[in-house]
Amino acid sequence: MAFRSRSQRTAPPPKRRATKKRASRAAAGTVRKRVAKKVTAKSVTAKKPSPGIVEAALAAFAHEVRTPLTGILAISDLLATSDLGERERRWVDTIKAGAEHLASLATLFVDAAKTATAGSEVRQDLFDLRALARNIGDALAGRAAAKGLRSAVDISEKLPALVIGDPVRLRAALENLIDNAVKFTEQGGVALAVSMSRGAKGRIAVAFAVSDSGIGLSLAEIKRLFRPFSQANVSIASRFGGAGLGLSSVKQLARAMDGDIAITPRRGGGTTFTLKVTLARARPAKAGAGAGGEAEPSSVATPALRVLSVEDNPFGRVVLNTILTELGHHAEFIGRGEAAVERIAQGDFDAVLMDMVLPGIDGIEAIKRIRRLDPPLGRIAIIGVSGRGDDEAASRAAGADAFLVKPVSPRALATALLEATRRSAAAI
Repeated sequence: MAFRSRSQRTAPPPKRRATKKRASRAAAGTVRKRVAKKVTAKSVTAKKPSPGIVEAALAAFAHEVRTPLTGILAISDLLATSDLGERERRWVDTIKAGAEHLASLATLFVDAAKTATAGSEVRQDLFDLRALARNIGDALAGRAAAKGLRSAVDISEKLPALVIGDPVRLRAALENLIDNAVKFTEQGGVALAVSMSRGAKGRIAVAFAVSDSGIGLSLAEIKRLFRPFSQANVSIASRFGGAGLGLSSVKQLARAMDGDIAITPRRGGGTTFTLKVTLARARPAKAGAGAGGEAEPSSVATPALRVLSVEDNPFGRVVLNTILTELGHHAEFIGRGEAAVERIAQGDFDAVLMDMVLPGIDGIEAIKRIRRLDPPLGRIAIIGVSGRGDDEAASRAAGADAFLVKPVSPRALATALLEATRRSAAAI
C-alpha cells in the first residue's frame, strides 16, 4: 500500500457552515451600510433648510430694521433744515447718508425675498427725477470725499423733472452701485453720468453710468456678480466684505423697469456699471401745482390741524409727532385700529394718519370702519402710512384720501395732509 506524503494529501473540503456564516456576515454588513446611508441621507435632508428660508429670514430682519431707519431719516431731514454750524451740518449729512444706505440695503433684501417667491413688482409713482439724480450725485461725492477720492457728476440738462416709476427701488439700486464704486476704489476717483433718450409713447430711457478706477474685473468674475449671495471671487469677499446680494437685486429691478445693467472694464483699470431703466413722462402739472405735481405746501396757507395718528411703534410716534409739531399741527396718538374708530366718533379731529400694520385689526379694516361712520365723521381726511408701497392700492380702495411711504419727510406729510383735507372737504 502506497502512502502519500503530507503535501500530497488532498485538503478536506471547506465546511459549509463557515461559508454560510461568512455570507451571512457579508449580507449583514451590506444591510448595515445601506441603513447607515439612509440614516445619513435623512439627517442631511432634515438639517438642510427649506428653499427660501434664508431669504425670508433676511427679509423679515430687513423689514424690522427699516422701522428705526425711517425715523433716523426723518429726524435728519428736520435737523438739516435747522440753523446748524458747518461741522454739525457735516455730521447730519453723514448720519443721513448712512441711514439712506442701510435703508437701501434693507429694500434690496426684501425685494430679493419677494422675487424668489412671487416675483418683483415696481410702483408707478410720480417723482422728481432731477432731484433723485442730484441726491445720488451728492451721495457719491460725499462718500468719495470721506475716502480721499476724486469725484465727478454729470447730469444731462435734457433730463425731465417729473416722471412716473419706482423711486424707492431705483434709489436703492443706485445707492448700491455708488457704494460698490467707492468701496472697491483705493485711489483715483469715481464718477456718475446720467443721460436719457426718447422712447415710444411718452416714455424715456434713462442711463445711470457709475464709473470707478478700482480693482477691475475679469469676464469670469463679471459673470458671477449677478448670482445671489456671491461675489466676484473669494479674495474680494474677504478683503472688502459684503453679502453679495446687491447686484442680483439691481439686475432684477432693471429688468422689471424695462431696462438692464451692463458692466464695462475701463482702460487703465476700473469698471463702469451702467443701469438703464424706462420711465414714463408725467403729464403737465395743473396750475398751482409744485415741482412734485402737487400743490406746494409752503405756498398755501394750511391751517393748524388736529391729527389722530394710529401708530403702535414708539419710535414712529416720536418721528411723526416731531414733524407734525414742526408743521404747526397738533397730534394725538393711539395704538389700535378699533380704538381709533371710537376716538374719531367723538368728533375732535381734522385728519387721520393710519398705519397699515397694527395689533388687532389692521389699517385697511380700520379705514373701512371709519368710512361707515355717519357724515361728516365718516368723511374725515385719512392718510394711509406704510413701509411697503404695495399697500397703497388696498389703502385707497378702503377709502384713504392719500398715502405715504416711510420714511415720511416733512414735505411729503404736508403735501399729503393738504391733498387729503381738500378731498375730504369736497366730498362733504
